[in-house]
Amino acid sequence: MAEGGRTPWVRWAVDAVPACAFLIVLLSTHDFRLATWWLIGAAILALAVGLAVERRLAPLPAVIGVTAIAFGGLSLALRRNDILQMKMTIVDATLGAILFGGLLLRKNPLKFVLGAALHLSDRAWTVLAIRYGLFWWLCAAANEFVRRTQTTETWAIFRVAAIAAAIVFALAQVPFLMKQGALSEKPTVPDPPEPGF
Repeated sequence: MAEGGRTPWVRWAVDAVPACAFLIVLLSTHDFRLATWWLIGAAILALAVGLAVERRLAPLPAVIGVTAIAFGGLSLALRRNDILQMKMTIVDATLGAILFGGLLLRKNPLKFVLGAALHLSDRAWTVLAIRYGLFWWLCAAANEFVRRTQTTETWAIFRVAAIAAAIVFALAQVPFLMKQGALSEKPTVPDPPEPGF
């Protein structure tokens, strides 16, 4: 959520840089290891820029950035491309499970993370958590399908497309948030679910 007049596109652009750097290097060189090094460098840079611009690390972008570095590092160390390719599956499946597990326990992790930025009824928080949980699980399943059936280059293109899909998904939540009275006259856009690197 954009706060204090900051625009969400800044965070979205910073979050997309590692995936785009990976894609460009991979398509240019067809060298997965070199592209992974660029991914790690871009993720570190993105975290630094996000910290400098927002003066804090937002929880979800921080998790996404750190896991990109961790999975990229493991992929390089073990010389296994599939470790990096599984990152989206593991992270998104876990995030979805946390949301649904929280709902089963009558807790809402999404409300815990965004509660200060959005003022919603418990029912609306539940609807939003279900939507985000399903989106994350859909992204995890799609990643598994693409990484198992397509070329590495096609998978890298899919990863960037998934970031665009996350932005569209987040924008699609705005009418629901406005209807629930969660947004002011000058609506802000919720952070995308960020299935990117």
